[in-house]
Amino acid sequence: MIANDEELRVTQERIMHLQDWLAQIRRNARPQEFQAAASGYRLEIERMQAEILEYLLRPLPSGEKEQRAEGVRS
Repeated sequence: MIANDEELRVTQERIMHLQDWLAQIRRNARPQEFQAAASGYRLEIERMQAEILEYLLRPLPSGEKEQRAEGVRS
């Protein structure tokens, strides 16, 4: 579960890497091998995307909102 913006950033980067690997597999694997090779990557990408949405759809705690607002003013 993503707990902060840094973990969000890392998860987004991991998704990009997995998508790159998936594209490479798609180019290089034989068609009959592709589905088996790609399914694990797909599941992991979908799991991480769900975590991102869960994190982004949670409201910020009020103390964190105040800290961010102060950081913008500085």
